[in-house]
Amino acid sequence: MDKDDIIRKLTSRKFWAAVCSFGGLIIVAIGHSESEAAQVTAIIMAGASVLAYILGEGLIDAAREGADVWVEEAEEGEE
Repeated sequence: MDKDDIIRKLTSRKFWAAVCSFGGLIIVAIGHSESEAAQVTAIIMAGASVLAYILGEGLIDAAREGADVWVEEAEEGEE
């Protein structure tokens, strides 16, 4: 797995949805309420949104400056 693969994973909404689902289920499984699980899930998604934005803007800026950067276009319905 190279740097591009890692960046692609970190900017994937499907990846972060899976992470949130796993985190929420673990929280409920260890005895916390669904309300607490929802709060943790919301925090994870907020952090993921910020991370994806920062990485995406960094890639766009690098491409604009002429760096050799590969940017994957979103598939239809994946935005």
